[in-house]
Amino acid sequence: MTKCWTMLAAASLIAAPAMARESAIHPAVVSDPAPDAAYPAAMHAFVIPAQDGAMNALLYAAAGPGLHPTLLLLHGFPGNEQNLDLAQAARRAGWHVLTLHYRGSWGSPGAFSFAHAAQDAHGALAFLREPANVARYRIDTGAIVVAGHSMGGFMAADAVADDPRVAGLFLIDPWDPAQTVAALATPEGEAAWKEEVAGDLPPLAGASYDSLTAEIRGDGAHFDLGRRLAAMGRRPVSIIGAERGIAAMARKVAADAQAANPEAALMVWPTDHSFSDRRIALADALVRFLHRVAPTIR
Repeated sequence: MTKCWTMLAAASLIAAPAMARESAIHPAVVSDPAPDAAYPAAMHAFVIPAQDGAMNALLYAAAGPGLHPTLLLLHGFPGNEQNLDLAQAARRAGWHVLTLHYRGSWGSPGAFSFAHAAQDAHGALAFLREPANVARYRIDTGAIVVAGHSMGGFMAADAVADDPRVAGLFLIDPWDPAQTVAALATPEGEAAWKEEVAGDLPPLAGASYDSLTAEIRGDGAHFDLGRRLAAMGRRPVSIIGAERGIAAMARKVAADAQAANPEAALMVWPTDHSFSDRRIALADALVRFLHRVAPTIR
């Protein structure tokens, strides 16, 4: 979700609160840990099967012995911003990080759809808990967190709402399909959505404007980020919106999350949807959230 939804969101934005500032940037964001000769940091590439397709995936494996807490990091629609700087920061903080391309996106086999992307997020969590993968990659299944950007924010919340074993949720300017459907009732909203989808289709296979729009219109009870967040209960949730992105959506769904969990956190920063000028701050926020959920050595 990019510039078109910025225009739709702008009319309903209110003044953003000042960005929270820590006394110092977390060391994992700005410095490398000492190398571990016995258990070095590594990268593992593989394919995760997914019904009629597969997900091309990467695991950023943290250094050090023993089991590691693990972050599932989901990109948006179509995923031009991969947020791999966040993956590297989380790994330096002692977390494994699994990233992937949904079926039908960026060369992953199969057809892309919002329903498939949601299934793929669930499938990635299942992959992290398969006994063979737990043993091979030394995954602490009691400390799994899911993070998502834009569309990936909805997919992250959808997976976590259905899985009470996930320890926490971190959303980056998340997309709410229900608010998109509401906007489609206006000519301006429909035109913006058409422009958005047209610009994002090239890296996606098997999807069209009509198919994607029919999905979110046809299953409004499911494609509702606020409802999915309310189903999280009192597990840790952090939402960071982008004032020049789709922060209006973040504000609305944060209210739903806080109704179920008053400790669910919302911050809105004066940046764009990709956090282009707040990458260090975003990495710092993520690492500090992960540390609160499952403290590591760094």
